[in-house]
This record gives sequence, C-alpha cells and structure tokens, in this order.
Amino acid sequence: MQIHISTGDGLPIYLQVINQIKYLIASGRLSTGAELPPIRVLAAQLLINPNTVARAYRELEIAGIVEKRRTAGTYVSEQGSPLARRERVKILSERIDALLAEASHMGVAVDDILKLVQVRYASIQSTRNDTSTNP
Repeated sequence: MQIHISTGDGLPIYLQVINQIKYLIASGRLSTGAELPPIRVLAAQLLINPNTVARAYRELEIAGIVEKRRTAGTYVSEQGSPLARRERVKILSERIDALLAEASHMGVAVDDILKLVQVRYASIQSTRNDTSTNP
C-alpha cells in the first residue's frame, strides 16, 4: 500500500492517511476485504507516530470504510463499494474543475475540451486493445 505524507501540505497527517486510503479504495487498488497494514508497520513506513495511524484507522472505521477484526487486523469493509463510487466521482470532479479552470485561463472552449477528451479516450482504448490482443 503506497501512501505519501507531505509535511508542507497544510492538511493534518491523519487526514492525509484517511484521504489516501479512500483514494486507494476508490481506485480499486484496495478491494473489499483487503487487509490494511498493521498500525505500527504503516507508522514505521511513513515515519510518523503510531497514534496518528490509529486515529486515521479509527476515523475510517467510524465512517464504515474499514472494519477491525479482533486479533486479525483492519480490513476494507463491504461498504467500500458505494464509497468507492462516491470517492471516484469526487476525485474526478475535482480534476475536471481544475481542467476547466486551466482551460478558461488559456481561452480553450468547452467543446474543444470535450473533443480532446474523446480523442484521448479513443487513443487509450486503442492502446489497451493492442496490448490485450498482442501479449
């Protein structure tokens, strides 16, 4: 599990951990039932206090995103699926907002952005099809 902490972010570290775990679930990198690293292990990897990781895990558990199993660890809960969709939409909305703001500053019309998105999507699909048929 890849989590990166930024001390200059201005966001508390426990919230950075929460947001990145939510992102990993939303992106499918952490699936329902996947085990999260033990608190002390993740804290050692991130070079942060174990209490910070414990707080993040506790907040995720309260939100129903993860569940603790006695003596067995912390796992992505079954409720991860609705969250995953909601988080994916949120992440994409933020990126679209940034794209639209940048395009506006550059004087690019929305229709041109939509055409570019369609061209890029077709290119990606073509690349995927090429790699799946030519191993």
